[in-house]
Amino acid sequence: MGLSFVYVIFKDDTDIYWARSRVMEYLNTAAADLPEGVRPTLGPDATGVGWVFEYALVDKSGQHSLADLRSLQDFKLRYWLESVEGVAEVASIGGFEKEYQVTVDANKLADYGISLQQVAQAIRRSNNDVGGRVLEIAGHEHFIRGRGYIKSVADIQRIALSVSATGVPVRVQDIAEVSLGPAMRRGLAELDGEGETVGGIVIMRYGEDALDVIQRVKQRLAEIKTSLPEGIEIVTAYDRSGLIYAAISTLKKTLLEEMLIVSLVIMLFLWHFRSSLIVIISLPVAILLAFIPLSMQNMTANIMS
Repeated sequence: MGLSFVYVIFKDDTDIYWARSRVMEYLNTAAADLPEGVRPTLGPDATGVGWVFEYALVDKSGQHSLADLRSLQDFKLRYWLESVEGVAEVASIGGFEKEYQVTVDANKLADYGISLQQVAQAIRRSNNDVGGRVLEIAGHEHFIRGRGYIKSVADIQRIALSVSATGVPVRVQDIAEVSLGPAMRRGLAELDGEGETVGGIVIMRYGEDALDVIQRVKQRLAEIKTSLPEGIEIVTAYDRSGLIYAAISTLKKTLLEEMLIVSLVIMLFLWHFRSSLIVIISLPVAILLAFIPLSMQNMTANIMS
């Protein structure tokens, strides 16, 4: 797929953002030595336990295709949620990614003497904005630039590739068929056995409080609900806040049970109520004291604790 992943592991006491800035410096230096077209990028500032929330886009009305849902996710929902404080990335899953597809006729390429590489380069160069110059007209400066980003199938069809022997431009539509189609898929998303769907995975930033991030994501989803196209609704597929509240509830229940059982045993054998108070007080205090070294070492009580 033309991808390469490099994992850099630092010592535990290294500040994550200092480490990221150092890596970015070296990436900028190394970029000059990389092959043409290779662009190194830094991954999100997240960890393996940062997957905190997942949602799905559901359209029971049948008005929107999987491609429409994926476009809504990629070009609107993803950016709305990535602006939430504490969110490092929103990964899209499922559906069909729209792309421009150019189906070239090899026979026509041979007739015009054009190579496939020429077609690719012409399309790539035409999908670009370029700066021009400044012209002074009647005492005012006018900035000239060329706006050339592709916006439709027709824009690609009109791209000139070369000139025929008679001086007529050879365009993409003369040697290929241009259309909108789905990109190659290597997986899909399915919800509750009701068929394919489109979803998003919210990844929180390193060191953030998962519960706070989830609450902010839910608030943003509630705000944008009215902006969704008719017939589309957002369904929660995974919410770690349920696990967090369940863990807290389990801790409370276990502490209460232990305090009750130990105090009853002490009172039964010693017949001394004040002795049982020592245990009742020391058990929750011991749990709280266990969090002090965690806090001093900046270690969070996360899903892997």
